[in-house]
Amino acid sequence: MLDAMAGHGLKRGEDGLEVYVMCEIPNNVIQIDAFAELFDGFSIGSNDLTQLTLGVDRDSEIVAFDFDERDPGMLEMLKLAVEGAKRNGRHVGICGEAPANYPEIARYLAGLGIDSISVNPSSLLRTMDVVAEAEAAAGRRNASSRAAAHGGGDVQQNRPRAMGENMRCLPIAPAASTR
Repeated sequence: MLDAMAGHGLKRGEDGLEVYVMCEIPNNVIQIDAFAELFDGFSIGSNDLTQLTLGVDRDSEIVAFDFDERDPGMLEMLKLAVEGAKRNGRHVGICGEAPANYPEIARYLAGLGIDSISVNPSSLLRTMDVVAEAEAAAGRRNASSRAAAHGGGDVQQNRPRAMGENMRCLPIAPAASTR
């Protein structure tokens, strides 16, 4: 793909062009260090990653009840993806229904340090509130740790920035069905 783009004059790194890759199959997570050499960032596709991690077709009446982004194995995949992207100095965001449907997943991702969350418009405000609370809590924990490590200090001075400075929550329009 990168070669095809270059053949049309679009070269990664030239004129600020960044190329991101969808992280929606388990292999993208397992091999994130190798993918980070080729791409500038990752967008976790939570629906497909959950489906392929759990081996469950979310559209099947027979097994869809087992499709759950909150599954411990799925939470570990999200953690590995975010940590791997961060370890490689790459942007990482998420699209899909998980953070919109489950505020605890948005909170979890914010705690991991994800850079952006795309959600549907109807859940935008709720997700922004959840993320702001999670970032504030993380800021308080980090500030307390820094203050303790330096023999006290002004914890208030180290408070987290306002929502939007740490992470972006982006509203997305519902995708047209391909079925």
